[in-house]
Amino acid sequence: MAEAVALESLDPHTVSLEDIDVSRAELMQSDAHWGYFARLRAEDPVHYCKDSMFGPYWSITKFNDIMEIEKHHELFSSAPGITLADRPEDFATVNFISMDPPKHDVQRKTVQGVVAPVNLAKLEGTIRERVQRILDSVPVGETFNWVDKVSIELTTQMLATIFDFPFEERRKLTYWSDMATSGELAGGPTPEPVRREALMECLEYFTKLRDQRVKEPLKSDLLSMLAHGKDTQNMPPMEFLGNLILLIVGGNDTTRNSISGGVYFLNQNPAEYEKLRNNLSLIPNMVSEIIRYQTPLAYMRRTANEDIEFRGKQIKAGDKIAMWYVSGNRDPEVIERPDEFIIDRAKARHHLSFGFGVHRCMGNRLAEMQLRVLWEEIMQRFRFVEVVGEPSRVQSSFVRGYDELPVVVHPW
Repeated sequence: MAEAVALESLDPHTVSLEDIDVSRAELMQSDAHWGYFARLRAEDPVHYCKDSMFGPYWSITKFNDIMEIEKHHELFSSAPGITLADRPEDFATVNFISMDPPKHDVQRKTVQGVVAPVNLAKLEGTIRERVQRILDSVPVGETFNWVDKVSIELTTQMLATIFDFPFEERRKLTYWSDMATSGELAGGPTPEPVRREALMECLEYFTKLRDQRVKEPLKSDLLSMLAHGKDTQNMPPMEFLGNLILLIVGGNDTTRNSISGGVYFLNQNPAEYEKLRNNLSLIPNMVSEIIRYQTPLAYMRRTANEDIEFRGKQIKAGDKIAMWYVSGNRDPEVIERPDEFIIDRAKARHHLSFGFGVHRCMGNRLAEMQLRVLWEEIMQRFRFVEVVGEPSRVQSSFVRGYDELPVVVHPW
């Protein structure tokens, strides 16, 4: 493939199928990926890219095909990692989402309790109080960056709560999350030595916290659960780091980018915003539509455990496979008018953004609750959160996120 060709500047229908590489971070950063995925779904839904910065890989782009692969973890393994980037052998973190049953199941079970319904019910009051404080602090009538003042602040406060992390140092969590997902080996802007230094700082900090929690009675925060769980208390350092990063990124990037995306989508679709103003009971359904439409993690990787024929294609043992949630969520064979943002869409929760099967996102109900409470409180205060400039998107093909979203808020 000619590296000089900038796919983001071309008409997707003028590029030969074999030259399409949807893993290029520039495509998503410029929001130019939609046409390529539409073409792959229509012409080559199980697509082989022979040359990318991650080596050769398969793209699965249709909703039902992704579901089929998710159902068969014995054929399609998570163990080598969840992104197309191979782990450097001298810095290989592992976590439970990058494991197959049974080890995956016991580690996940250890921390699952933090998002059990009884704990979510207790958290709702805390979330609402924090949302109120954040929204009451934004400048009215002035332009500000919604990503920083609202999206990051809310999700970072929530992360600090579920880890019982020192609240005044909570922005460290944001920093470590960004470092984890922005490395140059995965197509991001952060040099690998900088990323490693940041993640080792994260490991050192959390190891001290964990050592304290071991001496204290078991509590309902994530770190206490990891410190006291019989299957997690003696994890090797890089496995501990891997699980920390998984839980930080899972609790931060996904919700924060859906918070920003929702504001952007309502501005792009003023009739939907008016629909919301006239009927606040649509908020829970709208939350699901925001999460589908944003698809905060664009894909998850699997690796073939054996030679297999899938939809007429010969996938070999060891081949990398990207299940493109961002494409499956726009599959017109499963979702009616998928390219439209419709806040009262029927069956809005029928989407792939949380994955499926044994690896379905553990914190999906927490994410939905944060977004619901946020929009309930936004609509109490502001008739219009107006986007006053184009968003700046992160450089990644894995995280579909925003750096900046300039807004002005208008009270009722």
